[in-house]
Amino acid sequence: MGVIEDYGQILLILAIAFGFFMAWGVGANDVANAMGTSVGSKAITIQQAIIIAMVFEFAGAYLAGGEVTSTIRKGIINPDALQGTPELFIFGMMAALLAAGTWLLVATTFGWPVSTTHSIIGAIVGFATVGISVDAVYWAKVAEIVASWVVSPVMAGSLSFLMYLSVRRFIFGANDIFAAAKRYVPVYIFMVGFVISMVTLVKGLSHVGLDISFERSIIFALIIATLISGIGVAMLSRIKRVTDSEQLDLVNVERMFGVLMVFTACSMAFAHGSNDVANAIGPLAAINSVIEAGGEIGVQSAMPSWILLLGGGGIVTGLALYGYRVIRTIGTHITELTPSSGFAAELSAATTVVIASGLSLPVSTTHTLVGGVLGVGLARGIEALNLRVVGTIFVSWVVTLPAGAILAIFFFYTLKAIFGTG
Repeated sequence: MGVIEDYGQILLILAIAFGFFMAWGVGANDVANAMGTSVGSKAITIQQAIIIAMVFEFAGAYLAGGEVTSTIRKGIINPDALQGTPELFIFGMMAALLAAGTWLLVATTFGWPVSTTHSIIGAIVGFATVGISVDAVYWAKVAEIVASWVVSPVMAGSLSFLMYLSVRRFIFGANDIFAAAKRYVPVYIFMVGFVISMVTLVKGLSHVGLDISFERSIIFALIIATLISGIGVAMLSRIKRVTDSEQLDLVNVERMFGVLMVFTACSMAFAHGSNDVANAIGPLAAINSVIEAGGEIGVQSAMPSWILLLGGGGIVTGLALYGYRVIRTIGTHITELTPSSGFAAELSAATTVVIASGLSLPVSTTHTLVGGVLGVGLARGIEALNLRVVGTIFVSWVVTLPAGAILAIFFFYTLKAIFGTG
């Protein structure tokens, strides 16, 4: 208890700095998932993507990011193993933030889209295993997370593969693609309305006191989707064929899908901000709670608004300064994207998030988006994929958990030595 009494304020200041650094990494690496396909398909420019993501990511993080300790309190570590040594808990959470932020900086520098959730969890597992004991980790939960490496991209890839085939079959494969688009795009508008409503209701607004069940969310989403598709039909009726040109028809149809992509990107950015901000400020909130409680672990306390502001600000800063690297990887380096194929990838990723939420499966937004892009690439043939980039991404996924763990162990023992408990 002496360490907290003597160095409590210094530890909190360091934790704030580490939390901002981790939030910066989330913005630089993970936010690209929501925007990469929109930029790669040229539906929006990278400058527009950054502005859109800054607004919706910050809104999601601040307005709906209250469940910030979820990463720590989902059974990754046993808090009882740390009750007698709260300073070790604080050192471990600080080490986890610094380790995960460092790994995200490295990954972003090389343009690797990695999971921020897996980064922080790997770091927490690392310090708990070596610094506390092997029994302090709930390994069954870790196994679930590892399994999500396969579940997320396969589910999203399969959906995007089928979605893009449907677009090619019903619209681009028709004799009159303009007429076919007027007929089938309202169906895709309904799907977009339903999925983005579900993403927002299930993942985006679940932390502001709105206790909406998954079943009720489906009903609300169906109503919202019907209204959105009605508006879409009205807007489509204004689009008239100027000239009988197949090339011009093709451009107009792709523009329709480009508009849809903006909606899916905004929704994914809001949902991402509300959820993945927890990876940065969950450990910070836990450290703040323990210091305020005088060393007692597990005390339930209200989430300070300054922590949410810090997380939202860090995400926005990281995206603005460094996010273009991973946006470029997802948008242009895996496969060539058009608005229609990018739409299929993004909608499939959002659908995967909704399905996984309903089934309580731990999935990564990074893995779902990459899986969705792979799916539309495969729909055009294996030669449409840059297999070297795909292989590098898969290796970076596998390395993420152990990299976070090793760095956290190093920082954990460094902090113990600095504050005289080593």
